[in-house]
Amino acid sequence: MLSEIEDDEPLSIHNIKEIHALLSDRLQYDKGQFKSSDNAIKGADFLTASAKETPLLMQQWVDNLNFRLASTNDKQEKIEIISESHIALERIHPFSDGFSDGNGRTGRMLINYSLLQNDLAPLIIQSKDKAEYIAFLSEQNTKKLTALIEKNIRLEQERIERFRNSEKQRIQDDDK
Repeated sequence: MLSEIEDDEPLSIHNIKEIHALLSDRLQYDKGQFKSSDNAIKGADFLTASAKETPLLMQQWVDNLNFRLASTNDKQEKIEIISESHIALERIHPFSDGFSDGNGRTGRMLINYSLLQNDLAPLIIQSKDKAEYIAFLSEQNTKKLTALIEKNIRLEQERIERFRNSEKQRIQDDDK
């Protein structure tokens, strides 16, 4: 994933399937493949996309995300686009049901793909924020999801800066 981002490759269906395959290795027999039968999200009050419509919806999802991100240079707007797209992806729920279907992990990794590709810090959902994150997805609350993502990438950027500063200090100390 990092080499694809470094090569400035836009997100593709191939990338998505590869990410899912890696994240669900040894957990699913059909890793890296879109669902072949309809599925549902336990406890959700909406239907996910049908297996038949999933390939087309996923291509539209990728094309829309790439187009919208390429059409703006505003970092705030990019985070909003990524939030909206993440909610849409979770509603498609493109991978099969199973013990651990990997839809959530894959979706969060795709958030990071888009963030990193746009020179933003990666997102780490803290365990204390997980219930809130799931509620925002369920409610399709883009505004609150965007705020949560902004807060967490700001915290991650601060952590990255602290790490860089400690590395600089270590190098300076080694040079003495």
